[in-house]
Amino acid sequence: MSSPNNKIYTSSKIIDFYVDKIKNFGNSPQGVGWKDDTAQMVRFAQLLKVIQDKNNFSINDLGCGSGRLYKYLQSENYNPSVYHGYDLLVEMLQSAELSLQPDTRVDLVKIESPRDMILSDYTVASGIFNVKYEVGEQEWLNHILLTTESMNEKSRFGFAFNLLTSYSDDEHKQSYLYYANPLFLFDYCKKNFSKNVALLHDYDQYDFTIIVRKN
Repeated sequence: MSSPNNKIYTSSKIIDFYVDKIKNFGNSPQGVGWKDDTAQMVRFAQLLKVIQDKNNFSINDLGCGSGRLYKYLQSENYNPSVYHGYDLLVEMLQSAELSLQPDTRVDLVKIESPRDMILSDYTVASGIFNVKYEVGEQEWLNHILLTTESMNEKSRFGFAFNLLTSYSDDEHKQSYLYYANPLFLFDYCKKNFSKNVALLHDYDQYDFTIIVRKN
């Protein structure tokens, strides 16, 4: 792998976490580490606010897991011209393939780095920054910033991502998870990517969503 995030992408604890989830829970929110359907769908709704027109757009789903975002797009009357689902894990892509194909608009690809994505109208990432295990706080933050740079480069009109919030109650925090400072990331995106940035932190979950619009 050529990515500077190589250590994180090959972390055995992180890989094992997601492989165990998909093996034990299959094509479900729990299969990619979410609590339940509601938790996952609420987050999808926030991410998709980046899309300006529901019809005829291309979208990158970074860390697509079992492809449930595509199902959500269909249920909410979005009509993408192509859905590119990317994941580091073969197990996730196999689950997505069983669920989504055959569908000529679906393109599932195993990648080594976010830089392997193709240029699309939008890029979204749900939950990919949550599980860090032994990776240090600063190293994980650098990983997030590098990934958002790739998301920006691979998106014509905008991108969106979510993270667990540092405003979470201390008694509910887990040591293997990463809790980000939403104000820092809002400021970083405003200064580096676009003047049109939204911070969504009002949907009753222990996380937040950043939306970057480029037009």
